[in-house]
Amino acid sequence: MIQRTLLRPALVLLLPAILAVGVAAQESPFPQAQLGQQSLRPYWHVFIAYAIVIALIGGWALSIARRLRSVEDRLID
Repeated sequence: MIQRTLLRPALVLLLPAILAVGVAAQESPFPQAQLGQQSLRPYWHVFIAYAIVIALIGGWALSIARRLRSVEDRLID
């Protein structure tokens, strides 16, 4: 557990850094006019790749669940 005597100085030192990061994140490197014209169309292949990977991981998890159920059934019998 962190002692309170150490927590206050840490917060005093970290708070300005956290605020500076928050302000920097709000500033956009792009002009506002260009933001409305951008699209995600050039990245369709990335979304498809993520969908394939998620489907493979889901299938793998189902396969593990089936095999585990089979092992449990054999142990019970």
